[in-house]
Amino acid sequence: MKFKWLFWLSILSCLLLIFLQFFQWNLIEIFTPFFMPFVWFLVYGFFLVVFIVSIIWLFKKKDWKPFVVLIITILLLFLIPFNQIIIDKDFKENKSDRNEVIYKIKDGTFEPNVSYNSSLIHLPDEYEHLSKGGGDIVIEKQSESYSVLFFTFRGVLDGFSGFVYSPNDKKPQLDSFGGDFKEIVKIDEYWYFVSSS
Repeated sequence: MKFKWLFWLSILSCLLLIFLQFFQWNLIEIFTPFFMPFVWFLVYGFFLVVFIVSIIWLFKKKDWKPFVVLIITILLLFLIPFNQIIIDKDFKENKSDRNEVIYKIKDGTFEPNVSYNSSLIHLPDEYEHLSKGGGDIVIEKQSESYSVLFFTFRGVLDGFSGFVYSPNDKKPQLDSFGGDFKEIVKIDEYWYFVSSS
């Protein structure tokens, strides 16, 4: 029973860290990009303190279990592409709803409705979950049709990421939607994932 508290603390810190990796985009939506660094600081700080104490315990008390749990977690963080898993899950779960929105834009049901920006559409409540950061989507005219950006992250100032519907299945330009894309990846026919900083 001695020193079991450290083992349980190591498991708790690992679970918190993995939970944060899986749900960080949902948490950013709740806490906003302004407060999320405090959440990261608390979770990573707790993990680091437990890691340092487990190293001390490893040498002082020869108790290796907490250290091994933490090392396995660190390996998982490097080996599992958490962000890619979340992006793929979001795209697959919401693709049909996003296609409905595209259809409603094409038939004129949805038009720009934000007074200060003629390229923004604030989605109705039933579709708001499709675009993070407030439920707005951005449209950009391309010849006779529109490209549409659904946010997965709507950062501060100009940093953002999201799914772009391209009506002609052409890769978005590096400066589309007022961004400076660092990443453009085709994820399906007519659909791209983009990231701007």
